[in-house]
Amino acid sequence: MTLNPTTSLVLVVVFVATLIRSTFGFGEALIAVPLLALILPVGIAAPLAVLLSITVAGVVVVQDWRRIHVRSVGWLLASTYAGIPLGVVLLASSHHRLVKVVLAMVIVGFAGYFLMGKKPPELKSDSGSWLVGCGFLAGVLGGALGMNGPPLVMYGAMRRWSPQHFRATLQGYFLPASVVAMAGYWLAGLWVPAVTHYYLLSLPVVVPTIFLGRAANHRLRGDAFLKYVYAGLVCVGAVLLIQAMSSR
Repeated sequence: MTLNPTTSLVLVVVFVATLIRSTFGFGEALIAVPLLALILPVGIAAPLAVLLSITVAGVVVVQDWRRIHVRSVGWLLASTYAGIPLGVVLLASSHHRLVKVVLAMVIVGFAGYFLMGKKPPELKSDSGSWLVGCGFLAGVLGGALGMNGPPLVMYGAMRRWSPQHFRATLQGYFLPASVVAMAGYWLAGLWVPAVTHYYLLSLPVVVPTIFLGRAANHRLRGDAFLKYVYAGLVCVGAVLLIQAMSSR
């Protein structure tokens, strides 16, 4: 089957985004939606990215469900759902640009500080206040910017989750969160045939890439993994800052 240029570009983006997500457990939002939106209408790109997120998370959960910190996921999800309405309010207000700037500065400051050799505070066990705080902030950011990940990554870094537990636990969170988001797109009439078309074309790329990412994840170890995580957070913050400065 000959692929047209648009489909070929979509599959390249899907491959890179899936590899990053499957290896580290987060980060594909930086690639998938912005780049897909350059190729496809954003009304197709965003639901497609969420469908792919459900697929990656679902496969990882089946693969590594024993590594998921279920209690952590439960508290994070509950507080996330509580924070989403505030995020939506911020999105609809005139302050969404300020939210991006503040978030970007906090993320870059947090990750950059620890990239210089410092270590974040360590949580020996789950902390209710940190779980609720990070989950609520994830909900606010998800509602306002469609980006839940940074607070969850910060919490995992403080808990010193291994790369394997980090990957599995984040997918345990993202699976139900993405299902809820996809239900919202469906109710809004945004799950159109084109979304299903590109999703089905992407599956032969996505599935083997998930296993490739898993193999890469299992080669990562503690301190080296955390450096990659912090570097990823710096990239997230930098992209947010650029978006805030370039938006009107």
